[in-house]
This record gives sequence, structure tokens and C-alpha cells, in this order.
Amino acid sequence: MKHARHIAFDARYIRVEHHDGISRFSANLAAELARLVSQRDDVSLTILVSQEGQRERIPFAGDLATLMISPPTSIREPFVAHEVNRIAPDVVFSPMQTMGSSSRRYRLVLTVHDLIYYRHPTPPREFNAALRGLWRLYHLSWWPQRWLLRGSDAVVAVSQTTRDLIAKYRLTKRPVYVVPNAADPMVAGPVLDFGQRSKTLVYMGSFMPYKNVETLVRAMALLPDFELHLMSRISTKDRARLSALAPNARLVFHNGCTDGEYAQALRTATALVTASRDEGFGIPLVESMSLGTPVVVSEIPIFREIGGEAALYANVDSPDDFARAVRELDDREAWTRMSSHAQQQAATFSWPRSARALLDVLDDVMNSEPSR
Repeated sequence: MKHARHIAFDARYIRVEHHDGISRFSANLAAELARLVSQRDDVSLTILVSQEGQRERIPFAGDLATLMISPPTSIREPFVAHEVNRIAPDVVFSPMQTMGSSSRRYRLVLTVHDLIYYRHPTPPREFNAALRGLWRLYHLSWWPQRWLLRGSDAVVAVSQTTRDLIAKYRLTKRPVYVVPNAADPMVAGPVLDFGQRSKTLVYMGSFMPYKNVETLVRAMALLPDFELHLMSRISTKDRARLSALAPNARLVFHNGCTDGEYAQALRTATALVTASRDEGFGIPLVESMSLGTPVVVSEIPIFREIGGEAALYANVDSPDDFARAVRELDDREAWTRMSSHAQQQAATFSWPRSARALLDVLDDVMNSEPSR
């Protein structure tokens, strides 16, 4: 009998307390990959963790083997392969591109989510001063990214848009595959029709400069009968700044919300709106569309990829354009048509489908010659 091939999944980016984007991507992809592997007798799977509790955050873990290794922020990360080599995997998948590759004895697949911070280099505000400095240095040049990807056998991008950017900037000569991101199911109840919706708009996202929330706020001054609900946590300074842009706009700052509150806001809204200048994927679009809530978004390639014909598009710098698009949804027939398109489009993104794509990638890599 042929020896079962061994896959290792790097789950060290899963947060024990609460998910961020990479954590959610890791946990859901690992869970669905585990389900697929459990149905095959020619493949085994080991989960790589760096702290207690990460395995428990994976919705389906079954009887999976687990290996405890050093965390991805450790100074040992460049040489983490010495720890992973002990279980002799045929291939390791990491949901990030920073996994160390020195002295590995297995094939390695790394992930690139986006290239946002090369074009918009302001680091996340929650980082301390030292980390913000390193962040800026890392994104000053393409060579660190190229050096990291050179240590892989293949690269996964979470969208075709990111894959195209990897090619545009010549970041790697390794094969690049697309394994789409996805959204968790929204469980707020049945889809409501036009007559059950309120004249509210929902924004979910940070308030970093590239998110361009200012355009949405200015658009609200042109939509006096609509209310914009900004769901994410926001600093006092940002709240005051945005409020001053359009004093008469109807803005509701939630300063954070539960998943249930967010789902209910989407379920009863006319539309989700975002004027972002750049994204790696666009999870809020999929979340909104899954509830039959249309989306009004900026005209950028990634939103075209995710929204397809199910979204309304506006010029990223034009409040008038956003207001015009929202007004289109004032019509019952137009809203109902876009709601139906939205549900169909959302169904094309799912964790089971993404896991099947990933397993195909890993099979392909295991059948190829390893990179040197």
C-alpha cells in the first residue's frame, strides 16, 4: 500500500481570544481542509501551533495530530524548519508569507493576502512605535517580499487581483495559485425584502487613511434621509474629525459591535457601503451580499472581482457618485434585483470551496519537483 502523504498546516496565526482576518482565514481553512483529509486515506494532516488554545479555535479538528513549535514572532522563526522537520511532512502550508524556510526538508506553500501597505505605508495604529518603524522599513522596498517568497515552492494568493499584482511587481518565479478568502455564515435570520428595510447604510472596516471613509461621510451630506452606521471601533479623534466633515450628516458611531449586532444591522439596511482605495479581498461585501443586502463600493479591481455584477460602483473620490448609487436603491424593483444578484454572488465564496482549491494546490505541489 502506498504511503500516505503528510500535510502540515501552520495554525500559529490563530488568535485564542478573538479572530482577526488572518486568524479567521487560518481557522476556517484548517477546519475545512481537515474535513476533506478525513475522507481520504492517502493524506494525513498535522496542525502546527505555538500556544495552547489555537487548536480549539479550529471548528473541526477531529483526531488531528498537533505539533507545538515556536511562535511566528520568535527570533527562531527563520530556522523554524528544524522543528517542523521532526514530523517529516511532505508539504507545509502557511497562511502568511513570513514562515522560515532555512534547512527545510519539505515543500513549502506561502500565502500573500495583499500588497496594500506598499502603496499605503501607514502602519496599523495599534502597533507600538518600534513595530511601526519596522513596518515602514519592511514596506520601503520589494526585496524583503521577494526574498521570503523565494524560500517557497509555490505561493497562494487570496484573490486574482492579488495574483495579478504579484505578477506585475515580479515578486516571485514560483507558481502562484488562487485560494479565495471567504466569510463566515451570517446567522441573522431570513432575508428581508425591500419593504422591511430601513433607510440605513452600513460601513464595516477600520478608519485608516486608505479606507477613505471621508468620501462616505461627505456623501451622507447629500443623503439627508439616510443614516450611516459605522460599526468598528473608532478613536475620539477620528470620530470628531469625521463628524466635522459633514455636520448635518446622520452618522451613528457604534464603536465596535458583536457579530450578532453587525449581522442585524446588515439585515435591515438598504446597503453596505465602502469607499476604500485598496483591499486584499473584501469580506464585508460577501457578508452583506449573503444577507441579500446590496453593496455600493468604490471602483477598484478587487471589488470588481468580489462584487461582480451584484454591486453598484462609484468613483473612489466622488461623494456625488456614491450618493447617486445609493439613490438607485431607492427604487423597489432595482433594490430587489440587486438583492437577488447579491445572494447569488455571495454563494460563490465559501470555506469548503476554498479548502478544495487549497487541497488541489497541495496535491499539485507534492507531485512536483521541490524548489532549490
